[in-house]
Amino acid sequence: MNKKWQIYETDENKIKQMEEKYGINKLLATILVNRNITKEEDIRLFLEPTRNDFHDPFLMTDMKKAVDRIIQAIKSQEKITIYGDYDVDGITSITVLKSFLQERGMEVDTYIPNRLEEGYGLNKEAIGKIVKKGCQLMITVDCGISAVNEIAYANSLGIETIVTDHHEPGNQLPQAIAVIDNKRKDSQYPFRELAGVGVVFKFIQAIGMTLGLKEEEYLKYLDIVCVGTISDIVPLVNENRVIAKLGLLLIGQTKNIGLRSIILSSGYNKIDSNSISFGIAPRINACGRMGKAEEALELLLCKNINYANELTQKLNNHNRVRQETEKSIFENAVQQIEQEHLDQNNAILVGGENWHHGVIGIVSSKITEMYFKPSILLSFEEDGMGKGSGRSIPGFDLHEALTQCSDTIEKFGGHSMAVGVTVRKSQFLKFKEKFEQIASNAHIDEMLPVIQVDSKIDVKDINKEMVESLKRLEPFGEGNRMPVFLFKNLKIDSIRALSEGKHLKLTLKDNNTIISAIGFNLGYLTEDYRIGDKIDVVGVLEINSFNGVDSLQINLKDVMRSL
Repeated sequence: MNKKWQIYETDENKIKQMEEKYGINKLLATILVNRNITKEEDIRLFLEPTRNDFHDPFLMTDMKKAVDRIIQAIKSQEKITIYGDYDVDGITSITVLKSFLQERGMEVDTYIPNRLEEGYGLNKEAIGKIVKKGCQLMITVDCGISAVNEIAYANSLGIETIVTDHHEPGNQLPQAIAVIDNKRKDSQYPFRELAGVGVVFKFIQAIGMTLGLKEEEYLKYLDIVCVGTISDIVPLVNENRVIAKLGLLLIGQTKNIGLRSIILSSGYNKIDSNSISFGIAPRINACGRMGKAEEALELLLCKNINYANELTQKLNNHNRVRQETEKSIFENAVQQIEQEHLDQNNAILVGGENWHHGVIGIVSSKITEMYFKPSILLSFEEDGMGKGSGRSIPGFDLHEALTQCSDTIEKFGGHSMAVGVTVRKSQFLKFKEKFEQIASNAHIDEMLPVIQVDSKIDVKDINKEMVESLKRLEPFGEGNRMPVFLFKNLKIDSIRALSEGKHLKLTLKDNNTIISAIGFNLGYLTEDYRIGDKIDVVGVLEINSFNGVDSLQINLKDVMRSL
């Protein structure tokens, strides 16, 4: 697949000024300039945030109302139910809030809807169960902003509700005691992009400040808040960066027995955003995807190391089953795409009988990444309904496209890049044709994946210290991607495929300097290039540690012949 390399136009004068003023190397200065982090306070906040960089939680709309109601509940020893989502953000949100309130002497129950049976968000049947348990106050975490009817129902049953959420509100807010969501139109809070667990953290911070607690009483949860924040793929800038940076330091010495057990089980030696995204998050998410979210919550609340290890093994098993299920659906989908030549369409829509709802969204993401086209995968059930998920590419609004297909759809929801959708099997072909026409009108075939390149550099100019300095930019993630560099006119010194042709391994030569390169999922390029060919590559610089020896390496993102 052709990709577009987009290189920043660097301001050499500004880079040189930053080098001299702040004592940083040219590479680090270049990246900061590219990301428009040039003011002294912005640089400090980005590289060395502290606990003093959190915003005042009482700037959030309805925060004081919520805190006053909690203080009343603490004094009256009311029974509280926390109602959360089944993903990592939701589970970490429940963990933090329940732990904090229990330490204040409160009786706290929890409710997580079953993904496979109840779906996302509040539902009236669940609220009925909560009523029967004698709950007087319900707090939603990572959900609730759109639950207008459900919260009205809770009000009618005598349950008061505090909503904490981070999703976009609709035209009408629920009639709760307090609705804390920085995406409210009347929000004056200086940062909109907190994860659900980030909103919960601000909530316990505000409660702690009101009760006159020491900062440590709420800051000690930053390890769990960090896991939820990074896992939810919110931009790691501003307050999210403070959470992630300080939280990662805390994870290294976490007192949470369950979290420590998952980390040890994941096999990652280094605690960073990568180990959370690919080691911890999939294991917790797998529970929700397979309808076992309570086990992940139980693990993060666990106080016994033996039981924690037992629960961790369950999470690993759920994750293994999730991987196997996902692989089976992916192979089935790709087979359909190739047999029916769907990759020649502007959008890829495929369906299968009884595909697992919990993993279909991941497969859609992989299909979109593989073909760089919007995709929707549907699982057809015995009742004639197809339920599924879709993922998009930059430049194509998936939610808007479905709006235009609404006469062929039962229901849908989501945003521009990801949706959930229900379509009758009898309407699938009509829906497919209409969606394809919309994608065609959007000129999907002209859209190319873009690789943002921070700078062109020569292999001879890089060294271990320079690459090590890039760690100051961590944690990497949404809104703060890993820096990508361009290397031109490199001669292939050796080339081979790894893992049965899946990956690409190269040694590249620039005059007398040789560097290794690894290209994950680029193994097919061994058919296109030979020893002695001159190539340009873009990739991430990293230090590869093998058998106790460190060496510089380029983690390849793309390759093309030198002109």
